[in-house]
Amino acid sequence: MATPITRIKKKQLTPEELKLQRLFELETQVAEQQQALKKVLEITGELDKAGILDAVNAMVKAREDLMDITVQQATREPVTTLINNLMNAAGALTAIDPATTAKLSASVQRGLQNAEAGQSDRRKLSMFGLYKALRDPDINRSIRYGLHFLKGMGKELERK
Repeated sequence: MATPITRIKKKQLTPEELKLQRLFELETQVAEQQQALKKVLEITGELDKAGILDAVNAMVKAREDLMDITVQQATREPVTTLINNLMNAAGALTAIDPATTAKLSASVQRGLQNAEAGQSDRRKLSMFGLYKALRDPDINRSIRYGLHFLKGMGKELERK
């Protein structure tokens, strides 16, 4: 009778066999991904011709210096002030009804169009002309809107 198997010995590959196995796997992948590899090589060639690879290589080598410069620039007072202002502006915009913003934007655009069209009129505006303009319903509506805006802004300024 045969002796029972008490141990299973896993075949250990020699470094040379392991190298050959990895090389075979790599050859298989290259053969399967031939089109993709060609595209990658074309893109890389174009980037090299344009000098972009050299720039990226230099940036990678100088990454520590670049990070230091970036942090120094980002922590300057004008930059932090800009970030704070952008956050406050974003907060203000999110508090405004989008319909109001759209209406105001359209009104400003129309006003700018009328202002551009009126640029050719070089006549001096008299007090009577100003009074007459105030009687125009569109001008009156804009002035009323502006006055209500100023009143609300003044109330908020007083509160702070």
